[in-house]
Amino acid sequence: TGGMGAYSPAPIITPALFAQIEERVLHPAIDGMAEDGHPYRGVLYAGLIITREGPKVIEFNCRFGDPETQVVLPRMRGDLLPLLAACAHGDLGGHSAHWHYGACVTVVMASGGYPGNFAKGKPISGIEAAEQLEGVTVFHAGTKREGGQLLTNGGRVLNVTATGPDIAATVARAYEAADRIHFEGAHYRRDIGARALNRASI
Repeated sequence: TGGMGAYSPAPIITPALFAQIEERVLHPAIDGMAEDGHPYRGVLYAGLIITREGPKVIEFNCRFGDPETQVVLPRMRGDLLPLLAACAHGDLGGHSAHWHYGACVTVVMASGGYPGNFAKGKPISGIEAAEQLEGVTVFHAGTKREGGQLLTNGGRVLNVTATGPDIAATVARAYEAADRIHFEGAHYRRDIGARALNRASI
């Protein structure tokens, strides 16, 4: 199955581990492409797993990750476009991203039967009520509008995303928002952010 939720920041990524990821994964990938005569400009998404031996690569994608992006960009201060333009022109010097403190959590609402066979065309309600909660945005994934009605149109239907002051409050807010949204067969994981919550309680 595709990702069923995400949270940011991830407490497992300490400054020391991030430095290790840069040294062992990111820089070798970028440097290797340049050495092969194919310097890379753009978004490079590294899907990693953290093991006892350190970070291991699952995949690389030349795009933003989903649903990971939904918990990264809401924490970004300012506009993404200048960074993308500078990257495209090969002029990122002097540009950097700045981040809001706090946390962001997204819960993916999926169609009944997903990741197996699932029906499409189920009416969706409650998005407006969910977005009335402070810091909540609902991102559409597998939806369509037909005759003025919002319907399901995929396996992963909605990314219910919340921002908040800390991981515990933000997890609670994301689930409160998801509980306000309804469509036949809707289901979602109830443990998004559990590992971060466990680390926060240690």
